[in-house]
Amino acid sequence: MSATEDLADVERVLTGDISSFEGIVRRWQGPLVNMAYRFCNDRGRAEEMAQEAFLRVYRSLASWRRDAAFSTWLFAVAANLYRSELKRIPAGNVALDDVAELMDKRSHSHDFEEYQRDRLVRKAVMALPPKYRDAMVLYYFHEMDVPAASKSLGLPEGTVKARLFRGREILRAKLPQLLEGPRLKEA
Repeated sequence: MSATEDLADVERVLTGDISSFEGIVRRWQGPLVNMAYRFCNDRGRAEEMAQEAFLRVYRSLASWRRDAAFSTWLFAVAANLYRSELKRIPAGNVALDDVAELMDKRSHSHDFEEYQRDRLVRKAVMALPPKYRDAMVLYYFHEMDVPAASKSLGLPEGTVKARLFRGREILRAKLPQLLEGPRLKEA
């Protein structure tokens, strides 16, 4: 349904009804802010990055070729912007070797331990080299399949699969205690 709404809003914007862009923003603001947050771990910065992504999408709306879903193109524009932004001003990441020390060993609650483990895995993913981190964020955190992630990243599917594999291998080497529980799903 949102694909139809997206197409209708894009057509209206391109014919001069700029207020129709509001529908696009309403539908995609949450997902773009969430994706930006996973890149930078800073809510305020994530909101600014998402706003900049919408501005770029609006300015280049006529260049959407319609060979992929609007949402795929939107996420590709956003991911490229987020990567560029993080190169310009890097996020305050933790080194992979230091991540294991972040877990609170005093926890007694299963839920708290699970929360801590998830938090630890997310921090570890964010500390990966960008080419692995970007693939992992789209595939695991945004639940994109390999074809959608490859379109968003502008890479062949095989490259995305290889980066997912290598990212998982790095995490397995650095976080063996976390992987004794549920295993990461394979691409």
